[in-house]
Amino acid sequence: MCGRFTLTADTKKLAEAFAGFEVPADMTPRYNIAPSQPVAVIANNGQNKVEFFQWGLIPSWAKDPKIGNRMINARSETLAEKPSFRNAYKRRRCLVLSDGFYEWKKANGAKTPMFIHLASDEPFAFAGLWESWHSPDGSTILSCTIITTEPNELLVEIHNRMPVILPPAAYETWLDPAERGPDQLTSLLRPFPAAEMAAYPVSTLVNNPKNDLPECVAPRQTLL
Repeated sequence: MCGRFTLTADTKKLAEAFAGFEVPADMTPRYNIAPSQPVAVIANNGQNKVEFFQWGLIPSWAKDPKIGNRMINARSETLAEKPSFRNAYKRRRCLVLSDGFYEWKKANGAKTPMFIHLASDEPFAFAGLWESWHSPDGSTILSCTIITTEPNELLVEIHNRMPVILPPAAYETWLDPAERGPDQLTSLLRPFPAAEMAAYPVSTLVNNPKNDLPECVAPRQTLL
């Protein structure tokens, strides 16, 4: 599961990492992004720019948008089968921009928050799906979910799942607006190489989503 992440890189760094896509000039650093909040995405909707969708996918057929609270992640192994995700998997894919995420490591009856990032400290993209939900009052909610997969050698010591991180070479295929089947996409949904990632313990500040502070990503000096 991926339940918290960050996007702290400045506009220049994001523009370099996602060349060819329009990046807003006023991106605010986020140190503790939580479900139901707006997240930066690049969708395969022909806009070729960073937009902000609600984190927690609301299927177009849903009667209650609160269903999105349970749809922050989607298992890669069952995307083609689950009614909530299968149509979006075929047609509505997106990149969810990030530069790190949190998982809680269980040991000796305690949970230690860990910050996981690329060893290069560069921004990256989670593989995501998106939907457009129309409410009875005529308003529209654009929402998304983050796809997860089996953990790599680094994450397996921390959690039993990890978000799918797409290499830049996969962006074009993932964002193709044409309908694509699992035979064309499944190979992209694999664990990111552990050798290119790093992790360290951080403060329990991150446990509270109200704490959106640089201190959330500061290395924890002493494990309790």
